[in-house]
Amino acid sequence: MHNIENIYEKRKRHYDTFLKKQKNTINFISALRLIIFLSGFGFSIFFIFHKHFYISSAILIVSLISFVLLVDKHGKIIMNRNLTQALYDVNETSIKRIKGQWKEFIDTGEEFNNPEHSYSDDLDVFGKSSLFQWLNTASTTSGRERLSELLSNADLNKDEIIQRQQSIKELVNKISLRQRLNAEGNLINISKQNIQELLVWSGLKVQLVDKFYFKLMLIIMPIITCGSIAYYFLKPGTGYALPLIFIAVNIVILKLGEKVRDEVLETAFYYKNNIKSYERMIKLIEKHKYKSKLLKDLQGNLNCRNGIRASEAIKKLTNINSKISDRKNLFSIILNVLLLWDYNLIISLEKWKRQYGKDLEGWLKVIGEFEALSSLSGIFFDNPEWCMPVFNETMEIKARSLAHPLLPYSRVSNDVIMGDKANILLITGSNMSGKSTFLRTIGINLVLAYAGAPVCAEEFNCSLMSIYTCMRIGDNLEKSISSFYAEILRIKMIVQAVSEGKPIFFLLDEIFKGTNSIDRHLGAETLINRLSEDNALGLVSTHDLELGSLEDKNNKVKNYHFLEHYKDNEIYFDYKLREGISTTRNAIYLMKMAGIKFDE
Repeated sequence: MHNIENIYEKRKRHYDTFLKKQKNTINFISALRLIIFLSGFGFSIFFIFHKHFYISSAILIVSLISFVLLVDKHGKIIMNRNLTQALYDVNETSIKRIKGQWKEFIDTGEEFNNPEHSYSDDLDVFGKSSLFQWLNTASTTSGRERLSELLSNADLNKDEIIQRQQSIKELVNKISLRQRLNAEGNLINISKQNIQELLVWSGLKVQLVDKFYFKLMLIIMPIITCGSIAYYFLKPGTGYALPLIFIAVNIVILKLGEKVRDEVLETAFYYKNNIKSYERMIKLIEKHKYKSKLLKDLQGNLNCRNGIRASEAIKKLTNINSKISDRKNLFSIILNVLLLWDYNLIISLEKWKRQYGKDLEGWLKVIGEFEALSSLSGIFFDNPEWCMPVFNETMEIKARSLAHPLLPYSRVSNDVIMGDKANILLITGSNMSGKSTFLRTIGINLVLAYAGAPVCAEEFNCSLMSIYTCMRIGDNLEKSISSFYAEILRIKMIVQAVSEGKPIFFLLDEIFKGTNSIDRHLGAETLINRLSEDNALGLVSTHDLELGSLEDKNNKVKNYHFLEHYKDNEIYFDYKLREGISTTRNAIYLMKMAGIKFDE
């Protein structure tokens, strides 16, 4: 862990040094810009007073050109500074993740949480203190959505999972690529990440500019307008009425199409910076060489139908957007009146849409896939002692030194064997002994395994199973459903899934706790026997010690428990899994510790 932290610290120091240099350069260019502007303007005025008009004009022109070049240089360095700052932040975030400060991260993925999902809410996949909050480094909408899919709806296809494993292993050592993707994504304006709106825009056509007569008018009117102005200067005696008439006609044309024109151009301009970030991210993906099939295929999807690269195609859109961004300055307004320039920009946009608009969604999906895989590979980089799961055809889970990935590095690990002799593990133990955490430990590591990621274990073998949980069940006041009935509905969903014959892994925590002890025991015993008959593996935690007798009646059920011990009037837990039924109770002791007095 310390070696990994040192890598991040070293990279952070490197970017910090670079940031200081860039800030000094920015300040220098800002000062130089001001000096050139003031001195150029001052010397021009000086030579005008001394009637040296040519010298004055030359100084003014040189000063303006120098000023414009410095403005452009200044802008580029600021963009590079922003990227350097983002890279600095990425390493600082990585250090926080290693130090266990990841619960401070803003992006919790709360919008992906669904209490009715078969496992995500119970296993803390999304939301505060969640798996998503811990591991996510995706910034784009497509990247976050793809990562959420892998964590909650991964396709249980062995070949695809193995391909993801291979690509994740390859990306582990490409730290510069992963961090650069993360940094570029962080520069995207979150409030302007409406991907669907962008995709709709890329497919919309402006009917007006497709008309032949309109395109012909865009050629004729600028020629006539500019020609009449040139004729006026060549023949001053002809008057200026004709140029003014043609200029007025151009203004009317611009006014008539103002609404459509502004809507098209402003939408393109609205996403200008984001599109530039997408361009850089795609270019970054394109320039690397990959060995794994999945990464090669993704890179191949960045080729357009006409043979050019996606980055080159988006570069064309970026160039059009640069021209759109200038349309509000005085020079562009004059250009627009004379040449109907806005309509020419729309024609350029429409041409781009026809050529590449249909490919845009695919390119964004490639970025998203890379971001999701990068997030998962970051786990392996930070935890090289973890293992990649092995998938077997037989229904089983076999793990050595398995622990919960979201717990601190002092976490306790346990060995697990399921499916060999017992399909269902019955977990007993006193309050706070670690039963629920153990259930979540197996569940969340399966989630990581199916996503293609490493798991928090020394060895991990499992089969491909749909995960179902019934752990964190509460009342639903909106639907007028009690917690007990909500639990019944949840268990019904699990039984139905099992009855369909597909492989199921289930986690049941304190089942039927909302009813009396007799019904709870009978219901739990019936359910466990029912589930043990089918193609299912699972764990059941309970305070009902009498359920332990099931092991003698059903050879597919095996008892395990957690212990606590007392020392100096304090209670201690070692969180180690042991065979057999729990023989200890601590409820009364915990209540006394909380200050609740009992009559002796």
